[in-house]
Amino acid sequence: MSTYFPYNNTIITGGLGFIGSNLAVKLISNGIPCTLIDSLNPNYGGNFFNISSIANSPLLTVNISDIRDHYSLTPLFSNTKSLFNLAGQTSHMDSMSQPLVDLDINAKAQLSLLEVCKSSAPNINITFASTRQLYGVPQYLPVDELHPTVPVDVNGINKLAGEMYHLLYSRVYDIPSSVLRLTNTYGPRMRIKDSRQTFLGIWIKSILTHSQFEVWGGDQLRDYTYVDDCVDALIATNTSPHASNQIFNLGGFDQPITLLETAEILVQAASEVGIPLPSRPFILKDFPADRKKIDIGDYYSSSEKIKSTLNWQPRVSLLDGFKTTLLFYRENLDHYI
Repeated sequence: MSTYFPYNNTIITGGLGFIGSNLAVKLISNGIPCTLIDSLNPNYGGNFFNISSIANSPLLTVNISDIRDHYSLTPLFSNTKSLFNLAGQTSHMDSMSQPLVDLDINAKAQLSLLEVCKSSAPNINITFASTRQLYGVPQYLPVDELHPTVPVDVNGINKLAGEMYHLLYSRVYDIPSSVLRLTNTYGPRMRIKDSRQTFLGIWIKSILTHSQFEVWGGDQLRDYTYVDDCVDALIATNTSPHASNQIFNLGGFDQPITLLETAEILVQAASEVGIPLPSRPFILKDFPADRKKIDIGDYYSSSEKIKSTLNWQPRVSLLDGFKTTLLFYRENLDHYI
């Protein structure tokens, strides 16, 4: 990796979380020094066990800070060349129950962070992790980057604002920034104690605790991205000159499938790796009324732009990704529930 990753000082916000820690493990394992910034807010995904495999590396620095704290961040960014900005509030339901907190983290703090970059690291390259949720209910499928953005919840509105701040600073202040709109990323190190990060977390926890999980609706189409493929896309957007001031959708290896089919593949994966299952691993239920109001129905992405522009390709099928994920949590479950 060091042959194509040009930066020796890299910051990952949200670095103890799901995607950030997987990115850190890959970079540090390939000789890239990283500073991880994380607030360790208990409602989010930060977990020191996520970096246990690299905890003793001299290339690793961990700073417990909140991206809302402008003053604590400023000294960390001095002459930094690369930023993976993954910190954020991801729960759509939390954004509706605590909209001002979501505004503070996903919009205001992003602007503050960009001001830190402008003053302390003007030559930085930034990749901002966004969400497919900001498209809202798809007007056509697959959803490409030209699709209108009509968010259906507070989280989507604030993430869209965060995107626009990054692209504005890219254009006006020549701080190269790219945006990656993620969709249903899953894999080792994700939060599984609840559904704040993804519904797949609860499903996986249920499988490993020999409990029945619920599939709401069941016929909604989705696509999924394994975390290693997501990490490859993050690195590609951060290092390519063709990514600056661009938005990219991220999709998965497989064709879009229904939630019911997703549950069936998860059960198949559990069976193939030897995890005991109840006679009826899941049940179908109607979509809860409070969540249906912000559900976007069928959704799957077109990732043709990132494939053609940055030569990114997903490599991990859903079945293989589920197997690897289940094996990780079978060995480490106590650290995640």
